[in-house]
Amino acid sequence: MQNRERLIVISVFTVLVFAWLGFLLHVSPRFAGSGPGAVFGISGAALMLVPLAYVIAKRMPFLKEHVTKSVSLQTWLSIHIYTGIVGALLALVHTGHKYVSPLGIALTATMLLVVVSGMVLRYLTPFVNLDMKDKLLLLQTARGDLDHAWGASDMTAGRVVLLAEGVADLEYSIRTHELLKRWFSGTLTVHIIVSVTFYALLAAHISSGIYFGLRWLP
Repeated sequence: MQNRERLIVISVFTVLVFAWLGFLLHVSPRFAGSGPGAVFGISGAALMLVPLAYVIAKRMPFLKEHVTKSVSLQTWLSIHIYTGIVGALLALVHTGHKYVSPLGIALTATMLLVVVSGMVLRYLTPFVNLDMKDKLLLLQTARGDLDHAWGASDMTAGRVVLLAEGVADLEYSIRTHELLKRWFSGTLTVHIIVSVTFYALLAAHISSGIYFGLRWLP
């Protein structure tokens, strides 16, 4: 189930990442303000508000205890991911690939950053940590084999060199993983800051839409 979830999310994420480039091939200036465009926009905004439920439930102990009695935090996290990424995809459709206003451009950019940073937190960071743990165990075994090879009379020079190269490759790979881990360590902070910025811009976008929409009503 987890592998299937990962495949679905990564597939939708890939579509989302490349979908914003659609403006290179297609622009629909009036779509965002049309009836179908409004439906996509409202649906996308509603879905992107759902992830706040996970954040609130996770940060408030009394609410967390109450919520987790019926739905686990892991399930809430899955909902958090699905609704966020699908909502972002609907929001991109809503734009009609028309990126003109500074508010719209900033909103789209922060939305994509929220999704990308969320994907890094959910999938890349745990993968790097797990892979580094496995390689540390392999390195410990490889060093033991190398130490044994140095004292073995029946060990050829070629075999010793091969073991030494394997140890060196593992050490280099682990250093690379440690570098990635340091980079990813600040991803949660970035995700939170960008998310707050995004919701502020979304509120401004909705407010301006309501203001100018009501302004032209008879």
